[in-house]
Amino acid sequence: MPSPFVIPIFIAHQGCPHQCLFCNQRSITGAAEGMVTGHEVRETILAQLAWPRRHPEAVVQVAFYGGSFTGLPMERQEELLGAAQPFLASGQVRELRLSTRPDYVTPQIAGFLREQGVGVVELGAQSLDDGVLAASGRGHTAAQVRTAVACLKEAGIRVGLQLMLGLPDDTTPTAMASGRRAAALDPDLVRLYPCLVISGSPLAELYRQGRYQPMSLPRAVALAGRLWRIFEAQGIPVVRMGLQPSPSLEKTVLAGPYHPAFGELVLSRLFFNQVRAALSVRSPYQSHRLCLAKADESIYRGSGNANVKRLVALGLLDGVETVFSASQPRRTFRLLAAES
Repeated sequence: MPSPFVIPIFIAHQGCPHQCLFCNQRSITGAAEGMVTGHEVRETILAQLAWPRRHPEAVVQVAFYGGSFTGLPMERQEELLGAAQPFLASGQVRELRLSTRPDYVTPQIAGFLREQGVGVVELGAQSLDDGVLAASGRGHTAAQVRTAVACLKEAGIRVGLQLMLGLPDDTTPTAMASGRRAAALDPDLVRLYPCLVISGSPLAELYRQGRYQPMSLPRAVALAGRLWRIFEAQGIPVVRMGLQPSPSLEKTVLAGPYHPAFGELVLSRLFFNQVRAALSVRSPYQSHRLCLAKADESIYRGSGNANVKRLVALGLLDGVETVFSASQPRRTFRLLAAES
């Protein structure tokens, strides 16, 4: 089944009175100023549905991105969600999804969202360490994340958790512990974002004063990979790693581990480690064939063919024929002894 066809509606910063240290959400999303109206939601959905789609059979979702949706006044929530109701009723749209803060979820709110056809809610948890949350000015606790997840699951809504790496006072041990706590909540999906220093955010001033040092790109990639393995082990999909690239974002990043293909860097590192481990224990006296998925050629090779160069430098590709096959499952490989 193909991935859902998502119709995005951006409500940058709306519904969120908090100013987290890392946040300048308009720069992140590139969304324009002003309040999105129900009429605009309807027109956006109509326009998107009119475009030809590569997979017409894909489930259609309307997603409200940015802001904290359930922090909006109830009449605004009803207006925006109500604009999508005719499309839900006709079957043109399967479900709605939105993001919000954990402390803006109650059993009553979860029930209301379910009645409106919301199937997925992503919580901006960022961390499950109270010290890190406090240092980042989040204004909620780890316990409120756990409560929100329970409320949404009880209402029959799938839950996503958004986690941020490298926040003030965060360390590798606290980030790993946070990841394990998040996995224990059994979310339906996870997003991992490295903390960036964005122009116009309070964190930018701390950075200028020398009071905050962002993670390096290699460290962020390594940490994201370790967290990815935690969720992978429990069958929890990590649907994105790194912020969505945009001209607005790239103009406002002052510092931090930004890369437009951050997620691919993480997957490439993970895949390299797996392949290296397998090649390291093969018999050097026997030729082998390394079979990989054609779709994985990019993450196998790495940026600038760096992974292959490292394997060659280590002598691990001596006597190895590399084959890319359309029939090999993604992110798997086979190391077979070549026929003599």
